[in-house]
Amino acid sequence: MTHPPSVPLAASAAEHPYVFERAFNTFDPAILDQVYEPEAGFVPEPGRLVAGADRVRANDDFLGLRVPIRVTPRHTYVVGDLALLIVDFVIDGVAAHGGPVHIEGTATDVARRGTDGCWRYAIDNPFGVAGPPEAEPR
Repeated sequence: MTHPPSVPLAASAAEHPYVFERAFNTFDPAILDQVYEPEAGFVPEPGRLVAGADRVRANDDFLGLRVPIRVTPRHTYVVGDLALLIVDFVIDGVAAHGGPVHIEGTATDVARRGTDGCWRYAIDNPFGVAGPPEAEPR
């Protein structure tokens, strides 16, 4: 019996961005998806939240560039089994299509510690507060 390849998951919330970086840099969507809870949300562009198979497809668009990501965590705030992660990131290089790529931002992410003690994204919002503000419900 073979097991899918993986990266070791984070035992502390502060480690999670680095685990994400290692998983992303494999360019394997199955490995990257292991750093997310099954029902986690991902914001591939400001104002659009996707989950499940749509999350995997949206992440695969970034992975398809074949340009590594670099992360620099700014803040990690932990309350119980939840963590707010503020993380600067840069994807910079020549993409698989031959053109230059430069994507950077400051992620505002929520991670949760699972029953196994490992941290996974519940919400991955790579562009933080970029984009227009959402309308408040009245």
